Amino acid sequence: MTDAALPRRQPFALRFPSVMIFLTILALFTVGVTVLSEGFGIGVISTSFIKTLGKTLCLCLVALAMDLVWGYCGILSLGHMAFFGLGGYAIGMWLMYARTEIIVLESLSAAALPPTPQEVSDGIATQIFGVVGSSEFPPIWAFAHSLPLQLAAVVLVPGLLALIFGWLAFRSRVTGVYLSILTQAMTLALSLHLFQNDSGLRGNNGLSGLQNLPGMGDTPQSIVSLWFFWASALALALGYLLCAWIVSGKFGSVIRAIRDDEARVRFLGYPVEAFKLVIFTLTAVIAGIAGALYYPQAGIVNPAEIAPIASIYLAVWVAIGGRGRLYGAVIGAAFVSLVSTWFTGGQAPDINLGFYTISWVDWWTVLLGLSFVCVTLFAPKGIGGLVDILIDRKSPNRHGADLGPDHGALREQEAEK
Repeated sequence: MTDAALPRRQPFALRFPSVMIFLTILALFTVGVTVLSEGFGIGVISTSFIKTLGKTLCLCLVALAMDLVWGYCGILSLGHMAFFGLGGYAIGMWLMYARTEIIVLESLSAAALPPTPQEVSDGIATQIFGVVGSSEFPPIWAFAHSLPLQLAAVVLVPGLLALIFGWLAFRSRVTGVYLSILTQAMTLALSLHLFQNDSGLRGNNGLSGLQNLPGMGDTPQSIVSLWFFWASALALALGYLLCAWIVSGKFGSVIRAIRDDEARVRFLGYPVEAFKLVIFTLTAVIAGIAGALYYPQAGIVNPAEIAPIASIYLAVWVAIGGRGRLYGAVIGAAFVSLVSTWFTGGQAPDINLGFYTISWVDWWTVLLGLSFVCVTLFAPKGIGGLVDILIDRKSPNRHGADLGPDHGALREQEAEK
């Protein structure tokens, strides 16, 4: 058979139109928010809500990571918000250092003699760590002055932690609920360590003032918030493309097979542990990048953000959106995040029953838990299942039929879906 007679493989965009649809919607949403913003538009959307939307996009990105590791590979990780928080701490260290350095240099500029580098360093350390009774930089702040090195830490710190943890867990073949408990224990241990003042990250005080970009004191927050919103939208678009590319190829077929029947995949000769380790580490890096974009918009990062409950919320978002569907993870994270902001921000009116007043600020977590239970019992495909109905997407109807040249084999076209 000549090369001309061989069937040509369709471009990625044609084989997976949902990816292009998602990117188009995201682009239109970004343009629309920009036009309606206070910074470059007509001022319909407030700066605070722009930050809320930017943070929501970051949560959608970490939800993508959770869906890849749980929905596609079957690893229920209850520790990915720890990687999310570590990314925020990594970039927050540079933001605090650089901003404090400007303040210290301005205060020392009136001195008779120019300050020495040691005096500047001591002044910065006192400003940052005086709240915890210290005036010296901990060793982990050795590279806080360098933006490139701290950006590298955003990727390397979560990635190395996930690599070490995953290697120890997967080589021991810890699976199921036991692995979930281990990831939750890792998250709890990390958060308890960061709560201590001698952790080097200001304990319970965390890192604050992250919304103030060094050297951008004259730039209004309406402009800065849009910069971060654009960066968050770009990161979500690239993250969605990466995840879609991974799950669409042979690698994606293997990790789905691991999710469905890990023992059978191992018996077929695939290095199951290696596949799981790659996915676990990659998704940790994605979570770290999402955290590095989220916390400058939030303005503060502290150990409470890494508490195990945060990772449980992340799993709930993905479940409500529909795990095993990338767009489902995005829909779930965006929906729950925005509804949570409405309920917990005091915008939802209280309901007076006469004998008791329902305050949604107190009852929101109960409502979220009930929603998770209802979705699990009655709508396991989540909100993403509604999209499947609209586009008439159906799962392959196997029913024990012979779908290939050999018994039990799948057609090549079906295997690519």
